[in-house]
Amino acid sequence: MTLIRRLLRLPPVRLAFYYAGLVLLAVLLTRLFPSLRQAFEFSLLQAAPDASQLLNPSTAPGGFLSHPNVGARTLFATLGAVTLVAPIAWVYMVTKHEVRYDQSLVHTILMLPIAVTGIVIIVQWSLPLAFSLAGIVAAVRFRNTLQDTKDAVYIFLAIGVGLAAGVEALPIAFVISATFNFLVLTLWRFEVGNIYSAETTATMPARPSKKAKTKSLPSRKRGSMMFDASQLLEPEPRATQSAAASASVINPELSLLDFHTRVLALAEDPTVPLFARLRFLSIFSSNLDEFFMVRVGGLKQAVAEGITRRSIDGQTPGELLQAINIKLRALVRRQYRCVRTLLSDQLPAEQIRVRRLDDLNDHEQEYIKDFFDDRILPLLTPKAITLAGGHPSPYIEDLQISVAVVVRDPRTGRDHFGDLDISDALPRFIQLPDTTDFVPIEEAVRANVAGLYPGRHVLEVHPFRVTRSSEVKFDEKHAANFLEALEEELMNRPRGAIVRIEVERSMPYPIRDLLLRELRREVENTGTPLQASDIYEAEDLVDVRSLEQLTEIPRPDLDYPAFTPVHPVPADRSMFDVLDERDVLVHHPYDSYETTTERLISEAAADPDVVSMKMTLYRPGGPSRCTESLLKAAGAGKDVSVFVELKARFDEELNIFWAKQLERGGIHVVTGLVKYKTHAKLLLIVRRQGDRVRRYVHIGTGNYNAQTASQYTDLGLLTTDAGICSDVNHLFNELTGSSRAPAGDFPHSLVAPTNLLKRFIALIARETEHASEGRPAHMRIKMNGIADAEVIEALYRASQAGVQIDLIVRGICAVRPGVPGLSDNIRVVSALGRFLEHARIFHFANGGTPEHYIGSADWRPRNLRRRVEIVVSVADPDACRRLDGILDTELADPYAWHLQSDGTYVQHPASEGARSAQQEFLDRLAGEAAPAVS
Repeated sequence: MTLIRRLLRLPPVRLAFYYAGLVLLAVLLTRLFPSLRQAFEFSLLQAAPDASQLLNPSTAPGGFLSHPNVGARTLFATLGAVTLVAPIAWVYMVTKHEVRYDQSLVHTILMLPIAVTGIVIIVQWSLPLAFSLAGIVAAVRFRNTLQDTKDAVYIFLAIGVGLAAGVEALPIAFVISATFNFLVLTLWRFEVGNIYSAETTATMPARPSKKAKTKSLPSRKRGSMMFDASQLLEPEPRATQSAAASASVINPELSLLDFHTRVLALAEDPTVPLFARLRFLSIFSSNLDEFFMVRVGGLKQAVAEGITRRSIDGQTPGELLQAINIKLRALVRRQYRCVRTLLSDQLPAEQIRVRRLDDLNDHEQEYIKDFFDDRILPLLTPKAITLAGGHPSPYIEDLQISVAVVVRDPRTGRDHFGDLDISDALPRFIQLPDTTDFVPIEEAVRANVAGLYPGRHVLEVHPFRVTRSSEVKFDEKHAANFLEALEEELMNRPRGAIVRIEVERSMPYPIRDLLLRELRREVENTGTPLQASDIYEAEDLVDVRSLEQLTEIPRPDLDYPAFTPVHPVPADRSMFDVLDERDVLVHHPYDSYETTTERLISEAAADPDVVSMKMTLYRPGGPSRCTESLLKAAGAGKDVSVFVELKARFDEELNIFWAKQLERGGIHVVTGLVKYKTHAKLLLIVRRQGDRVRRYVHIGTGNYNAQTASQYTDLGLLTTDAGICSDVNHLFNELTGSSRAPAGDFPHSLVAPTNLLKRFIALIARETEHASEGRPAHMRIKMNGIADAEVIEALYRASQAGVQIDLIVRGICAVRPGVPGLSDNIRVVSALGRFLEHARIFHFANGGTPEHYIGSADWRPRNLRRRVEIVVSVADPDACRRLDGILDTELADPYAWHLQSDGTYVQHPASEGARSAQQEFLDRLAGEAAPAVS
């Protein structure tokens, strides 16, 4: 039975059964209805009429119209055409599935034969009427619309089937249809001439453990439909996936929305300090903005381009958009419930109020009027939205508060629609003097906008905000200079398609319809249609992320208490002297970033014995001691090389700035690799010691950014280990000396895209083997996200073999834990709190000889396959004990969220007095600080 099912999945076998069924059906119909027999004869072989008959169809011999029951025969011919063209459309979708196909072409293939059949029946032998058939071909306009020139063959074939059906020659249509389809499948299957072949290499799936009954596993060939629209457009390797396999994983996009939901839960938590709740609400809103800009924008683009590549859980872009929309609507409603609670109850209880203009007294209204005249009015430019000549459709800035204005001209009685953009240079809230009361800036505009439209009556004033798809693309292959090419693209980048419109609830529906209609006029939106479903109601404020401005009030009692980080290295000892003795593992922000990582870079820049410094920068942020030290080192004559990754989303312009600054300072700057992002966090220092040199390495999980080092939890390893230093030296040589991704051997490190995925799979397989042989087998992994199908498949095999797997995953998690027979031994927790959990730790029990790793990579397709990453082994016993302590504490966090097998997250009630993992670490700072290295 299994063999039969496998055979039935093969396209040629399915096609053979289909055509065999058609033959049997034709035989049955001709026996039941003898009058249909002529439809299966080659009637077009009858003698053709002479020229006079061609011009006068009334004298033409026989033909379809001369027979009785013409209606029934027409219906039969039409159904026959559709029946024979349906497998052609199916073969088109099957063979083009892995590269993408055009849905409109599928519809054309199915509909065109019906039109052709009908016209041929009417035309018969009439030459004048035959010209109408040419009109059909012209209407198709395949030269302009087809995405692939080979697709024109399908158009001609559909026309041919319609012609054959119209002249009652269905056997000819049958032969054409069957021959063509089997030929195309043969060419596709054996990649003759590489027809429709995706530029990917399939990997053979690993065999499941013989000792465990394996359920359906996710196809590793799918990857995750995430992040960049360009990734959505990548060809998908030829693979099929059962419903059971799809159900064994969680969609990454929906999992990301679940992460945002957990952030929103922190904003709703009354035990969290009030200002922290405002920040979490702002972070949630910013996360939601980015989700629309990146994920929704990419999926809408995929739908518009007819892409049908399925996500890791088997959903098409269209299906995924529908599922996302349902969750987004519920999240937005919950977001505004939280806004209402904070603005109406929590903030007023602390004498902080966000007030409307109607609530102000005369003196306060006069202050707002003066503020408008002095600060706001000079920055406002009314823009008419009209078809009148000389008034182009105004461009609405992305994520910026705008105001829709409807005014009436008393001379003509006509209403006009306009737009006002409120500059980002203005504060979101206007603080009233000597109070902690604030007025939203749109209230000031609403009250005073009439002055901008003299001689007209202002009828409606409503704030709104648009969110645009964010995608920066440039030709990496042919760019002579990455920095110049990306800088030019940023300057001239097209306006992103609008993917969301936020309007205040009071905006009337006619105004919403008018706004939607005007925004649809943007040329850039023709590729990604804007729908009424893209409008979201703001129940209170438009742009909730701006609430963070309120936390600038000096009220430390409403925020988390301040803390002082530990200084692991004594101030009276050189960093180099300490590292000559042993490795140092730092855990930020509990360990000071300034007195460890920044200090090492600063000492290296000033040390005359340091001859060389090499470093990677991904998101360096604003000015810092690191960049200052690098410039100082170059100025002192040291050999300094810095790899600045320009392609860091939303930080491209800042990275370009730093690349230029460092290059002007005499530093050798490399700005990228074709098709790969360099995400590794690396520092290599070469220092003279007598007649030899010694190398010092820092490998981190976070960026060299002082601001995020105080907000994110990250790990850093400072080491002189010979193997690690050799690998890092080798990696830098490849980054600075070649334009391609690293391809060398790194025996002491896990490096992507070279060996990282293969090594991780091998480490998981080793734990599986230990469990099968009865040896200690346990994995504890902490990371930001996991969504790679090949890794998930390996984890499921390990679970089935008896390996206990504990995953601490902050964000996206496609693993479905606790499924009987599949993932019984997998547990997934997610911890959120004051700091953003950003560290990566990999612990393998290894049969009783445990191994620990840290690095920059998550288990997601982009990290394992499309980025330069590095993960290294931690050998120092004290460092390993500290890593174990971090894992133990976070796995026991009473406030952690636990992922259930149905894909939901549950937070169990914590006992009274329980402390979160982050609070545990902070309490240890206040009590017994982490021992300093002496």
